[in-house]
Amino acid sequence: MRRDDEVEEAMVAAVRAFGRFYTRQIGLLEEGLHRSAFSLTEARVLYELAHRDGLTASVLGQDLGLDAGYLSRLLKRFEEQGLVTRTTSAGDARRQVLGLTPEGRAAFAPLDAASRREVGALLGRLAEADRTALVGAMARVRRLLGDPSEESAQERATFRDLRSGDIGWIAHRQGVLYAAEYGFDLGFEALVAEILAGFVRDHDPARAGAWIAEQGGEVLGSVFLAPSSEGTAKLRLLYVEPAARGQGLGRRLVEACIAGARARGYGQLTLWTNDVLTAARHIYTQAGFRLVESAPHRSFGQDLVGETWVLDLR
Repeated sequence: MRRDDEVEEAMVAAVRAFGRFYTRQIGLLEEGLHRSAFSLTEARVLYELAHRDGLTASVLGQDLGLDAGYLSRLLKRFEEQGLVTRTTSAGDARRQVLGLTPEGRAAFAPLDAASRREVGALLGRLAEADRTALVGAMARVRRLLGDPSEESAQERATFRDLRSGDIGWIAHRQGVLYAAEYGFDLGFEALVAEILAGFVRDHDPARAGAWIAEQGGEVLGSVFLAPSSEGTAKLRLLYVEPAARGQGLGRRLVEACIAGARARGYGQLTLWTNDVLTAARHIYTQAGFRLVESAPHRSFGQDLVGETWVLDLR
């Protein structure tokens, strides 16, 4: 058997093991979820109806991936128990809108409270840093597996300033990503570490800035502003995590850096990059940067073409 097949089997086994572990952690193997009379699927249907207005059976089934016949029988049982109502949509007489009755909300409330308690207890066993790391890892899993709600939440990624742990993490992530995507050797990670160390050592908030994109405690990308001369600054080390790309985050980071340069009174913003970084170059072009110089060079174990770009801020 080829090594690639062995790796693939190991990955499949790891995902299955995680699934077994997680179902035990949150009690999905119990006959009734949270020691209630409801199964996991029934509880999830109640949750959706409690938190979303205007749902139809077809939308609910599609979003939860449920068989239409199974869902129809489940909803009929809920109606007979007085938990769910169907009303005709005011805008379309052909649509039947689902909703919870007061009895349905009363039945869902202890389920919701029990879930909150159990998850709270689970998180309570962890230190604060570990809780943050866990929530961030869960968000990353959802993005990687294409959860639409997590993709929309990506727009809510916030920017913060540099803090302890970021320097090593950003150097690590850029080293890993540039090695995987462009074949860069250890020299690139060393260069990133040197740039970041110099940024911290010489940091003057009046002349420099850092924007760390974060969501759910997970770093999704970053960009740095560093002084070059009295009236010129450099945009440095832009990067976005692969799972967070395609949502405009790189553009937002560049825009934040440009705004930061203007706020600090710079008249010009420059950057140096390589021609293989096509996505980043597109962002720079869209932001108004112009290419002023290019030259071939041998760096990071690769033959590259380095480029200098300039943006006039006044």
